[in-house]
Amino acid sequence: MKILIMTDLEGTAGVVSFEEQTGPGSRYYEAAKKLLTAEVNAAVDGLIEAGAADVLVIDGHGPGAVCYEDLHPKARLLHGRPLAPWSSLARVFEGYDASMMIGQHTMAGVATGNMNHTQNSRAIDYYQLNGRKIGEIAQFALFCGGLGVPMIFLSGDEEACREAEAFMPGIVTAAVKRGLGRGSAISLSAVEARRRIREGVRQAIEQQRKSPLPPLVWESPYVLEIRYFSTSDADARMNLPGSVRVDSQTVRFESDSILDIIFRY
Repeated sequence: MKILIMTDLEGTAGVVSFEEQTGPGSRYYEAAKKLLTAEVNAAVDGLIEAGAADVLVIDGHGPGAVCYEDLHPKARLLHGRPLAPWSSLARVFEGYDASMMIGQHTMAGVATGNMNHTQNSRAIDYYQLNGRKIGEIAQFALFCGGLGVPMIFLSGDEEACREAEAFMPGIVTAAVKRGLGRGSAISLSAVEARRRIREGVRQAIEQQRKSPLPPLVWESPYVLEIRYFSTSDADARMNLPGSVRVDSQTVRFESDSILDIIFRY
């Protein structure tokens, strides 16, 4: 099997603070990157043990968070900023059998979701697709689903796992921390978090071989609403093709293609 791994930093065990751990200049940013990379490597270990032939890791955190020099020797890394256009990524992703997410956080607004946000933590209040709130989990799963690629595993905080299970019943998850609020959590030890990820990935591959999960696909047409914290952000999006102002802080887009609409910002 050929597997895609989308990564993020905020759902990693031991990472709990935007200010201290998630960006260049943060006091513990480099240490946090190593924690994520070790969780990614645990997932790759599980995949190799389960017989995966090709593993592509996507560095999905805003400024990047995978330590290239520490990456598992059996994996390849898709990285660089700005990330390639989604139209280009689609041509890469469509050749894979399944996708996974490592280090994932829950969507914006979840009270006990540690480091909860959707895309831009400083600008976006929420995304809503066809009347349902979504976060980065559903965004990636729907994008992959539009290419015929199912999502079969996710690791992150407990709320992220619940979110994935709600959108994709049957997905295997590994919770590596429990959020107490946006800025605090109870993390498993790094060793235990990696063990759960490795074993969960193996379980996901075995389950997919026996009883495959389908790709996540919603019926078109698609109506995406993005609500911003600031009216100035909504003002700026009015220059984008097809944008419609819903109210002072909300912009709407419509499309018949999930690939075209799901990653609007």
